Amino acid sequence: MSRITRLSRPHRAWLVAAVAFVALIGAAGFRATPGVLMVPLQEEFGWSADQTSLAVAVNLVLYGLTAPFAAALMNRFGIRPVVTVALVLVSAGSGLTVFMTASWQLVLCWGFLVGLGTGSMALVFAATVAERWFEQRRGLVVGVLTAGGATGQLIFLPVLAVLAEDGGWRTASLVVALAALAVVPLVLAVLRNHPSDVGLRPYGATADVPPPQIPKGAARVALRTLAEASRRPVFWLLAGGFFICGMSTNGLVGTHFIPAAHDHGMPQTTAAGLLAVIGIFDVLGTIFSGWLTDRVDPRWLLGWYYALRGLSLFVLPVLFADGVHPGMLVFILFYGLDWVATVPPTVALARRAFGVSGTIVFGWVFASHQLGAAAAAGLAGLIRADLGTYDPAWYVAGALCLGAAVMSIAVRTSPERLRQPAETQEEAAPAADAQVT
Repeated sequence: MSRITRLSRPHRAWLVAAVAFVALIGAAGFRATPGVLMVPLQEEFGWSADQTSLAVAVNLVLYGLTAPFAAALMNRFGIRPVVTVALVLVSAGSGLTVFMTASWQLVLCWGFLVGLGTGSMALVFAATVAERWFEQRRGLVVGVLTAGGATGQLIFLPVLAVLAEDGGWRTASLVVALAALAVVPLVLAVLRNHPSDVGLRPYGATADVPPPQIPKGAARVALRTLAEASRRPVFWLLAGGFFICGMSTNGLVGTHFIPAAHDHGMPQTTAAGLLAVIGIFDVLGTIFSGWLTDRVDPRWLLGWYYALRGLSLFVLPVLFADGVHPGMLVFILFYGLDWVATVPPTVALARRAFGVSGTIVFGWVFASHQLGAAAAAGLAGLIRADLGTYDPAWYVAGALCLGAAVMSIAVRTSPERLRQPAETQEEAAPAADAQVT
Protein backbone atom coordinates (compact mmCIF):
# COMPACT_ATOMS: atom_id res chain seq x y z
CA MET A 1 0.00 0.00 0.00
CA SER A 2 2.79 2.40 0.88
CA ARG A 3 4.54 1.48 -2.40
CA ILE A 4 1.39 2.40 -4.38
CA THR A 5 1.16 5.71 -2.55
CA ARG A 6 4.82 6.42 -3.24
CA LEU A 7 4.48 5.65 -6.95
CA SER A 8 1.35 7.74 -7.35
CA ARG A 9 2.86 10.84 -5.77
CA PRO A 10 4.47 13.18 -8.33
CA HIS A 11 8.05 14.25 -7.81
CA ARG A 12 8.38 17.59 -6.07
CA ALA A 13 10.29 18.86 -9.09
CA TRP A 14 7.03 19.09 -11.04
CA LEU A 15 5.49 21.20 -8.28
CA VAL A 16 8.55 23.48 -8.33
CA ALA A 17 8.21 23.78 -12.12
CA ALA A 18 4.50 24.58 -11.78
CA VAL A 19 5.18 27.43 -9.34
CA ALA A 20 7.96 28.71 -11.59
CA PHE A 21 5.50 28.62 -14.51
CA VAL A 22 2.99 30.71 -12.53
CA ALA A 23 5.70 33.25 -11.65
CA LEU A 24 6.82 33.48 -15.28
CA ILE A 25 3.22 33.89 -16.45
CA GLY A 26 2.89 36.77 -14.03
CA ALA A 27 6.17 38.35 -15.13
CA ALA A 28 5.06 38.32 -18.76
CA GLY A 29 1.64 39.70 -17.91
CA PHE A 30 3.07 42.46 -15.72
CA ARG A 31 5.41 43.56 -18.51
CA ALA A 32 2.54 43.63 -21.03
CA THR A 33 0.25 45.73 -18.84
CA PRO A 34 1.53 49.21 -19.84
CA GLY A 35 0.26 48.64 -23.38
CA VAL A 36 -3.27 48.45 -21.97
CA LEU A 37 -2.89 51.45 -19.67
CA MET A 38 -1.26 53.93 -22.05
CA VAL A 39 -4.48 55.30 -23.54
CA PRO A 40 -6.34 55.69 -20.18
CA LEU A 41 -3.32 57.45 -18.65
CA GLN A 42 -3.03 59.82 -21.59
CA GLU A 43 -6.75 60.61 -21.42
CA GLU A 44 -6.83 61.27 -17.64
CA PHE A 45 -3.58 63.18 -17.14
CA GLY A 46 -3.17 64.69 -20.59
CA TRP A 47 0.25 63.06 -20.96
CA SER A 48 1.59 62.66 -24.49
CA ALA A 49 2.49 59.33 -26.06
CA ASP A 50 6.20 60.04 -25.70
CA GLN A 51 5.82 60.62 -21.93
CA THR A 52 4.06 57.31 -21.30
CA SER A 53 6.38 55.52 -23.72
CA LEU A 54 9.40 56.62 -21.66
CA ALA A 55 8.24 54.48 -18.74
CA VAL A 56 7.89 51.46 -21.03
CA ALA A 57 11.33 52.13 -22.51
CA VAL A 58 12.98 52.24 -19.07
CA ASN A 59 11.14 49.04 -18.14
CA LEU A 60 12.43 47.22 -21.21
CA VAL A 61 16.02 48.44 -20.72
CA LEU A 62 16.14 47.27 -17.11
CA TYR A 63 14.47 43.97 -17.98
CA GLY A 64 17.20 43.29 -20.51
CA LEU A 65 20.18 44.52 -18.50
CA THR A 66 19.08 42.73 -15.32
CA ALA A 67 18.80 39.37 -17.10
CA PRO A 68 22.55 38.66 -17.58
CA PHE A 69 23.12 39.08 -13.83
CA ALA A 70 20.02 37.20 -12.63
CA ALA A 71 21.85 33.86 -12.49
CA ALA A 72 24.59 35.40 -10.37
CA LEU A 73 22.01 36.69 -7.91
CA MET A 74 20.28 33.30 -7.71
CA ASN A 75 23.59 31.51 -7.20
CA ARG A 76 24.64 33.94 -4.50
CA PHE A 77 21.38 34.31 -2.58
CA GLY A 78 19.23 31.39 -3.79
CA ILE A 79 16.23 31.11 -6.11
CA ARG A 80 13.51 31.66 -3.51
CA PRO A 81 14.66 35.03 -2.05
CA VAL A 82 15.47 36.50 -5.46
CA VAL A 83 12.07 35.60 -6.93
CA THR A 84 10.28 36.76 -3.76
CA VAL A 85 11.97 40.17 -3.85
CA ALA A 86 11.24 40.41 -7.58
CA LEU A 87 7.52 39.83 -7.03
CA VAL A 88 7.43 42.38 -4.21
CA LEU A 89 9.08 44.95 -6.49
CA VAL A 90 6.49 44.28 -9.19
CA SER A 91 3.65 44.58 -6.69
CA ALA A 92 5.02 47.84 -5.26
CA GLY A 93 5.62 49.32 -8.70
CA SER A 94 2.11 48.53 -9.88
CA GLY A 95 0.31 49.42 -6.66
CA LEU A 96 2.02 52.78 -6.20
CA THR A 97 0.82 54.00 -9.60
CA VAL A 98 -2.64 54.69 -8.14
CA PHE A 99 -1.08 57.64 -6.28
CA MET A 100 0.60 59.16 -9.35
CA THR A 101 0.23 62.82 -10.20
CA ALA A 102 3.19 63.28 -12.58
CA SER A 103 4.68 61.33 -15.48
CA TRP A 104 8.07 60.88 -13.76
CA GLN A 105 6.31 58.80 -11.13
CA LEU A 106 5.13 56.43 -13.87
CA VAL A 107 8.77 56.08 -14.95
CA LEU A 108 9.78 55.32 -11.36
CA CYS A 109 7.00 52.76 -10.76
CA TRP A 110 6.53 51.00 -14.10
CA GLY A 111 10.00 51.74 -15.41
CA PHE A 112 12.37 51.08 -12.52
CA LEU A 113 10.49 48.94 -9.98
CA VAL A 114 8.58 46.69 -12.39
CA GLY A 115 11.57 46.58 -14.77
CA LEU A 116 13.93 45.34 -12.06
CA GLY A 117 11.35 42.88 -10.74
CA THR A 118 10.50 41.27 -14.07
CA GLY A 119 14.16 41.31 -15.14
CA SER A 120 14.97 39.14 -12.12
CA MET A 121 12.45 36.57 -13.42
CA ALA A 122 13.81 36.39 -16.96
CA LEU A 123 14.47 33.20 -18.94
CA VAL A 124 17.52 32.44 -16.79
CA PHE A 125 15.07 31.62 -13.98
CA ALA A 126 13.49 28.91 -16.15
CA ALA A 127 16.92 27.51 -17.06
CA THR A 128 18.04 27.45 -13.42
CA VAL A 129 14.96 25.56 -12.25
CA ALA A 130 15.26 23.03 -15.09
CA GLU A 131 18.98 22.50 -14.51
CA ARG A 132 18.80 21.94 -10.77
CA TRP A 133 15.54 20.04 -10.42
CA PHE A 134 15.50 17.84 -13.54
CA GLU A 135 17.95 15.25 -14.81
CA GLN A 136 15.40 13.97 -17.32
CA ARG A 137 12.82 15.98 -19.29
CA ARG A 138 15.02 19.07 -18.93
CA GLY A 139 14.40 20.27 -22.47
CA LEU A 140 10.65 19.83 -22.08
CA VAL A 141 10.65 21.85 -18.86
CA VAL A 142 12.68 24.70 -20.38
CA GLY A 143 10.30 24.80 -23.36
CA VAL A 144 7.18 24.85 -21.22
CA LEU A 145 8.53 27.52 -18.85
CA THR A 146 9.60 29.65 -21.80
CA ALA A 147 6.08 29.38 -23.20
CA GLY A 148 4.88 30.93 -19.93
CA GLY A 149 5.70 34.31 -21.46
CA ALA A 150 3.14 33.87 -24.21
CA THR A 151 0.63 32.42 -21.76
CA GLY A 152 1.00 35.42 -19.46
CA GLN A 153 0.24 37.77 -22.33
CA LEU A 154 -2.75 35.63 -23.31
CA ILE A 155 -4.22 35.66 -19.78
CA PHE A 156 -3.52 39.22 -18.65
CA LEU A 157 -4.08 41.43 -21.68
CA PRO A 158 -7.83 40.78 -22.28
CA VAL A 159 -8.63 40.76 -18.55
CA LEU A 160 -6.77 43.97 -17.82
CA ALA A 161 -8.24 45.66 -20.89
CA VAL A 162 -11.76 44.92 -19.60
CA LEU A 163 -10.85 46.08 -16.08
CA ALA A 164 -9.30 49.30 -17.39
CA GLU A 165 -12.37 50.04 -19.50
CA ASP A 166 -15.02 49.13 -16.91
CA GLY A 167 -13.33 49.93 -13.59
CA GLY A 168 -10.61 52.36 -14.61
CA TRP A 169 -6.86 51.93 -14.96
CA ARG A 170 -6.36 52.07 -11.17
CA THR A 171 -8.39 48.88 -10.78
CA ALA A 172 -6.18 47.18 -13.36
CA SER A 173 -3.03 48.34 -11.58
CA LEU A 174 -4.25 47.07 -8.21
CA VAL A 175 -5.16 43.70 -9.72
CA VAL A 176 -1.59 43.36 -11.02
CA ALA A 177 -0.19 44.31 -7.60
CA LEU A 178 -2.38 41.76 -5.82
CA ALA A 179 -1.62 39.07 -8.39
CA ALA A 180 2.12 39.51 -7.81
CA LEU A 181 1.69 39.29 -4.05
CA ALA A 182 -0.52 36.21 -4.39
CA VAL A 183 2.37 34.28 -5.95
CA VAL A 184 4.75 35.07 -3.05
CA PRO A 185 3.30 32.45 -0.62
CA LEU A 186 3.61 29.78 -3.33
CA VAL A 187 7.24 30.73 -3.91
CA LEU A 188 8.05 30.67 -0.19
CA ALA A 189 6.27 27.35 0.36
CA VAL A 190 7.51 25.40 -2.67
CA LEU A 191 10.67 26.82 -4.26
CA ARG A 192 14.00 25.57 -2.96
CA ASN A 193 17.46 26.19 -4.32
CA HIS A 194 18.24 22.50 -4.89
CA PRO A 195 16.47 19.11 -4.41
CA SER A 196 19.05 18.16 -1.78
CA ASP A 197 17.65 20.96 0.40
CA VAL A 198 14.58 18.74 0.96
CA GLY A 199 16.39 15.40 0.83
CA LEU A 200 15.57 14.59 -2.81
CA ARG A 201 17.39 13.83 -6.02
CA PRO A 202 16.63 15.74 -9.22
CA TYR A 203 13.84 14.19 -11.26
CA GLY A 204 15.21 11.19 -13.15
CA ALA A 205 18.57 11.14 -11.34
CA THR A 206 19.88 7.69 -10.36
CA ALA A 207 22.43 8.97 -7.85
CA ASP A 208 22.64 11.74 -5.31
CA VAL A 209 23.50 15.12 -6.81
CA PRO A 210 25.25 17.60 -4.51
CA PRO A 211 24.14 21.24 -4.57
CA PRO A 212 26.22 23.46 -6.84
CA GLN A 213 29.12 25.39 -5.41
CA ILE A 214 28.40 29.10 -5.16
CA PRO A 215 30.49 30.65 -7.96
CA LYS A 216 32.72 33.58 -7.17
CA GLY A 217 32.76 36.63 -9.35
CA ALA A 218 29.88 35.57 -11.62
CA ALA A 219 29.17 39.19 -12.53
CA ARG A 220 32.85 39.68 -13.36
CA VAL A 221 32.77 36.62 -15.63
CA ALA A 222 29.71 37.97 -17.44
CA LEU A 223 31.40 41.31 -18.06
CA ARG A 224 34.64 39.66 -19.19
CA THR A 225 32.70 37.46 -21.62
CA LEU A 226 31.03 40.52 -23.07
CA ALA A 227 34.39 42.25 -23.53
CA GLU A 228 35.87 39.28 -25.38
CA ALA A 229 32.79 38.52 -27.47
CA SER A 230 32.52 42.14 -28.59
CA ARG A 231 35.85 41.76 -30.43
CA ARG A 232 34.27 39.36 -32.93
CA PRO A 233 31.98 40.44 -35.80
CA VAL A 234 29.62 37.49 -35.24
CA PHE A 235 28.61 38.98 -31.88
CA TRP A 236 27.65 42.30 -33.43
CA LEU A 237 25.69 40.61 -36.22
CA LEU A 238 23.70 38.55 -33.70
CA ALA A 239 23.26 41.45 -31.28
CA GLY A 240 22.31 43.84 -34.09
CA GLY A 241 19.72 41.43 -35.47
CA PHE A 242 18.26 40.84 -32.02
CA PHE A 243 18.21 44.60 -31.36
CA ILE A 244 15.95 44.94 -34.42
CA CYS A 245 13.95 41.91 -33.28
CA GLY A 246 13.20 43.65 -29.99
CA MET A 247 12.27 46.87 -31.79
CA SER A 248 9.77 45.11 -34.04
CA THR A 249 8.12 42.96 -31.34
CA ASN A 250 8.01 44.06 -27.68
CA GLY A 251 8.94 47.67 -28.35
CA LEU A 252 6.68 48.47 -31.30
CA VAL A 253 3.85 45.95 -31.71
CA GLY A 254 3.73 44.90 -28.05
CA THR A 255 3.65 48.48 -26.77
CA HIS A 256 1.96 50.53 -29.51
CA PHE A 257 -0.40 48.17 -31.34
CA ILE A 258 -3.30 48.89 -28.98
CA PRO A 259 -2.92 52.71 -29.09
CA ALA A 260 -2.48 52.58 -32.90
CA ALA A 261 -5.62 50.47 -33.29
CA HIS A 262 -7.44 52.87 -30.95
CA ASP A 263 -6.43 55.74 -33.27
CA HIS A 264 -8.41 54.01 -36.02
CA GLY A 265 -11.51 53.49 -33.89
CA MET A 266 -10.94 49.92 -32.74
CA PRO A 267 -12.07 49.29 -29.13
CA GLN A 268 -9.19 48.76 -26.73
CA THR A 269 -10.56 45.39 -25.58
CA THR A 270 -10.68 44.16 -29.19
CA ALA A 271 -7.09 45.23 -29.85
CA ALA A 272 -5.94 43.55 -26.62
CA GLY A 273 -7.70 40.38 -27.71
CA LEU A 274 -5.77 40.43 -30.98
CA LEU A 275 -2.49 40.69 -29.06
CA ALA A 276 -3.61 37.74 -26.95
CA VAL A 277 -4.05 35.71 -30.15
CA ILE A 278 -0.44 36.57 -30.99
CA GLY A 279 0.44 34.94 -27.66
CA ILE A 280 -1.29 31.69 -28.66
CA PHE A 281 0.54 31.39 -31.96
CA ASP A 282 3.76 32.54 -30.32
CA VAL A 283 3.92 29.17 -28.52
CA LEU A 284 3.33 27.18 -31.72
CA GLY A 285 5.84 29.24 -33.69
CA THR A 286 8.56 28.84 -31.07
CA ILE A 287 8.17 25.06 -30.87
CA PHE A 288 8.16 24.69 -34.65
CA SER A 289 11.18 26.98 -35.01
CA GLY A 290 13.10 24.87 -32.51
CA TRP A 291 12.28 21.76 -34.56
CA LEU A 292 13.46 23.50 -37.74
CA THR A 293 16.67 24.74 -36.11
CA ASP A 294 17.82 21.13 -35.68
CA ARG A 295 17.34 20.51 -39.42
CA VAL A 296 17.97 23.79 -41.28
CA ASP A 297 20.90 26.22 -41.27
CA PRO A 298 19.97 28.74 -38.51
CA ARG A 299 21.36 31.63 -40.57
CA TRP A 300 18.81 31.08 -43.31
CA LEU A 301 15.99 30.58 -40.82
CA LEU A 302 16.77 33.93 -39.24
CA GLY A 303 17.02 35.54 -42.66
CA TRP A 304 13.56 34.31 -43.66
CA TYR A 305 12.02 35.21 -40.29
CA TYR A 306 13.27 38.81 -40.39
CA ALA A 307 12.48 39.31 -44.08
CA LEU A 308 8.89 38.08 -43.76
CA ARG A 309 8.40 40.13 -40.60
CA GLY A 310 9.64 43.26 -42.36
CA LEU A 311 7.29 42.77 -45.31
CA SER A 312 4.33 42.26 -42.97
CA LEU A 313 5.10 45.55 -41.17
CA PHE A 314 4.99 47.42 -44.49
CA VAL A 315 1.42 46.15 -44.92
CA LEU A 316 0.18 46.73 -41.35
CA PRO A 317 -0.71 50.47 -41.63
CA VAL A 318 -3.36 49.77 -44.28
CA LEU A 319 -4.88 46.97 -42.18
CA PHE A 320 -5.94 49.13 -39.23
CA ALA A 321 -9.69 49.75 -39.08
CA ASP A 322 -12.45 50.21 -36.51
CA GLY A 323 -13.10 46.47 -36.46
CA VAL A 324 -11.49 43.10 -37.11
CA HIS A 325 -11.35 41.90 -40.73
CA PRO A 326 -9.67 38.93 -42.47
CA GLY A 327 -6.57 40.88 -43.48
CA MET A 328 -5.83 41.89 -39.89
CA LEU A 329 -6.42 38.32 -38.68
CA VAL A 330 -3.89 37.02 -41.22
CA PHE A 331 -1.35 39.55 -39.94
CA ILE A 332 -2.01 38.60 -36.29
CA LEU A 333 -1.65 34.87 -36.97
CA PHE A 334 1.53 35.33 -38.97
CA TYR A 335 3.11 37.74 -36.51
CA GLY A 336 2.33 35.39 -33.65
CA LEU A 337 4.11 32.51 -35.38
CA ASP A 338 7.11 34.75 -36.09
CA TRP A 339 7.18 36.61 -32.72
CA VAL A 340 9.93 34.67 -30.91
CA ALA A 341 10.71 32.15 -33.64
CA THR A 342 14.05 33.98 -33.85
CA VAL A 343 15.16 32.70 -30.44
CA PRO A 344 16.09 29.04 -31.20
CA PRO A 345 18.30 29.81 -34.25
CA THR A 346 19.94 32.74 -32.44
CA VAL A 347 20.77 30.53 -29.45
CA ALA A 348 22.15 27.86 -31.81
CA LEU A 349 24.40 30.35 -33.61
CA ALA A 350 25.70 31.79 -30.33
CA ARG A 351 26.48 28.28 -29.11
CA ARG A 352 28.30 27.38 -32.35
CA ALA A 353 30.33 30.58 -32.36
CA PHE A 354 31.27 30.76 -28.67
CA GLY A 355 31.02 27.21 -27.35
CA VAL A 356 30.61 26.91 -23.59
CA SER A 357 30.43 30.70 -23.35
CA GLY A 358 27.54 30.79 -25.82
CA THR A 359 24.87 30.97 -23.13
CA ILE A 360 26.46 33.97 -21.45
CA VAL A 361 26.94 35.59 -24.84
CA PHE A 362 23.27 34.98 -25.63
CA GLY A 363 22.41 36.73 -22.36
CA TRP A 364 24.07 39.86 -23.71
CA VAL A 365 22.48 39.37 -27.12
CA PHE A 366 19.13 39.20 -25.31
CA ALA A 367 20.02 42.44 -23.52
CA SER A 368 20.44 44.06 -26.95
CA HIS A 369 16.95 42.76 -27.79
CA GLN A 370 15.51 44.67 -24.86
CA LEU A 371 17.51 47.79 -25.68
CA GLY A 372 15.98 47.67 -29.15
CA ALA A 373 12.55 47.23 -27.62
CA ALA A 374 13.14 50.24 -25.38
CA ALA A 375 14.31 52.36 -28.32
CA ALA A 376 11.22 51.50 -30.36
CA ALA A 377 8.87 52.08 -27.42
CA GLY A 378 10.27 55.57 -26.92
CA LEU A 379 10.79 56.61 -30.56
CA ALA A 380 7.37 55.39 -31.71
CA GLY A 381 5.81 57.47 -28.94
CA LEU A 382 7.72 60.52 -30.17
CA ILE A 383 6.59 59.89 -33.76
CA ARG A 384 2.97 59.63 -32.67
CA ALA A 385 3.22 62.78 -30.54
CA ASP A 386 4.86 64.84 -33.31
CA LEU A 387 3.07 63.55 -36.42
CA GLY A 388 -0.24 62.33 -35.02
CA THR A 389 0.23 58.88 -36.60
CA TYR A 390 2.28 55.73 -36.07
CA ASP A 391 2.66 54.96 -39.78
CA PRO A 392 6.34 56.03 -40.14
CA ALA A 393 7.25 53.78 -37.20
CA TRP A 394 5.85 50.70 -38.95
CA TYR A 395 7.69 51.50 -42.19
CA VAL A 396 11.03 52.14 -40.48
CA ALA A 397 10.74 48.91 -38.50
CA GLY A 398 9.93 47.00 -41.68
CA ALA A 399 13.04 48.34 -43.41
CA LEU A 400 15.21 47.51 -40.40
CA CYS A 401 13.89 43.94 -40.36
CA LEU A 402 15.01 43.53 -43.97
CA GLY A 403 18.45 44.74 -42.84
CA ALA A 404 18.41 42.19 -40.01
CA ALA A 405 17.74 39.46 -42.59
CA VAL A 406 20.90 40.40 -44.46
CA MET A 407 22.91 40.54 -41.22
CA SER A 408 21.71 37.08 -40.21
CA ILE A 409 22.68 35.47 -43.49
CA ALA A 410 26.12 37.10 -43.17
CA VAL A 411 26.83 35.37 -39.84
CA ARG A 412 29.84 33.09 -39.94
CA THR A 413 30.59 30.83 -37.01
CA SER A 414 33.93 29.17 -36.28
CA PRO A 415 35.30 26.72 -33.72
CA GLU A 416 37.04 29.59 -31.91
CA ARG A 417 36.15 29.77 -28.21
CA LEU A 418 36.41 32.58 -25.72
CA ARG A 419 39.29 32.16 -23.29
CA GLN A 420 38.14 31.21 -19.84
CA PRO A 421 39.93 30.06 -16.68
CA ALA A 422 39.15 26.49 -15.64
CA GLU A 423 36.94 27.49 -12.73
CA THR A 424 34.88 29.75 -15.00
CA GLN A 425 34.29 26.91 -17.47
CA GLU A 426 33.08 24.68 -14.67
CA GLU A 427 30.66 27.38 -13.53
CA ALA A 428 29.38 28.22 -16.99
CA ALA A 429 28.94 24.72 -18.41
CA PRO A 430 25.91 23.60 -16.35
CA ALA A 431 23.99 26.78 -17.10
CA ALA A 432 24.84 26.49 -20.80
CA ASP A 433 23.66 22.89 -20.95
CA ALA A 434 20.41 23.81 -19.18
CA GLN A 435 19.50 26.64 -21.49
CA VAL A 436 20.55 25.05 -24.81
CA THR A 437 18.88 21.72 -24.05
